[in-house]
Amino acid sequence: MQENIPLSEHTTFKLGGRARYFFRVHSIKETREALDFARENSLPFFVLGGGSNLLVSENGFSGVIIKNEILGLSFKEEAGGTLVTAGAGENWDNFVSECVSLGLYGLENLSGIPGTVGAAPVQNIGAYGVEAKDSIVSVETLEADTDAVRNFSAAECGFGYRDSFFKTAEGKSYIITGVTFRLKENGVSNLGYKDLKNYFGAVKAALTPSLSDVRKAVLEIRSKKFPDLKTTGTAGSFFKNPIIPQAQFDELKKRFPDLPGFPLQTTNYKLQTIKIPLAWILDNILHLKGFMDGPVGLHEAQPLVIVHTGGGNAEDVRRLAKDVASKIKDATGVEVSWEVEYLG
Repeated sequence: MQENIPLSEHTTFKLGGRARYFFRVHSIKETREALDFARENSLPFFVLGGGSNLLVSENGFSGVIIKNEILGLSFKEEAGGTLVTAGAGENWDNFVSECVSLGLYGLENLSGIPGTVGAAPVQNIGAYGVEAKDSIVSVETLEADTDAVRNFSAAECGFGYRDSFFKTAEGKSYIITGVTFRLKENGVSNLGYKDLKNYFGAVKAALTPSLSDVRKAVLEIRSKKFPDLKTTGTAGSFFKNPIIPQAQFDELKKRFPDLPGFPLQTTNYKLQTIKIPLAWILDNILHLKGFMDGPVGLHEAQPLVIVHTGGGNAEDVRRLAKDVASKIKDATGVEVSWEVEYLG
């Protein structure tokens, strides 16, 4: 256990106050010990992964931070593919790289996403037409109140767009310790996303890109859209892309004919919902791409990304986020929500 640890050193925003108590856990046993300490001292706890989807208040956290560093990979071949189980503390992109090197299809489009394996089901991370839920079979957890181990099937995880059961009040009492994915040795990469189509062009079946080709493409595309975490504070996409009713989208199209929209699956047109790319609104309607407000602003290549260039604090980020959300609502009537979690 450590005390008074600056959380700015454990988040990609490079912001935040100190944690009163800080535990690094490498096993379920050590996780239970950290939880025992929190219970015995009547303190709240918070589980930290890579800190890449988190904004921490300058007041820090007066409870117990549990830094999940549970590692390990195991592989089991089945008729329907290869089951790969990864410890929740494994670095996500290193894990994807390992799967690609072994010729296992399913996660290559999720290359380059910062964070840990344990965060993948919580956020149902996604990129370039693929989401974590597409490959997740089960999630191993530790129930904080009872110390009992429980496995959740994919169906029990309640996956949605950047959402899951683990983001609910009840779900937050479960600490993810491992995740099992089903990957395929003879799969086909999803190249339907616009950026990947443009990268590869009109690819004939005989010239289908390899797994490593797809991973390389995704990493290159991401590098042009997202800032370097080594030099710039950010948590990646700060806002979720809004999902709105078909009727609201139709009204917006009358005002903004070029507004893109992506229908979500349904059999009832009246219940149809449309996901709209918020970056398009920020760029083409509000013209906020590259906007800076002192030490914080919207990234010049991807306005969904809030950046911190140094010398600012978490309140600067919150103020900008609220201002941007207000501008979006005033211009379009669309309400937006954060993808990033706030601790404070």
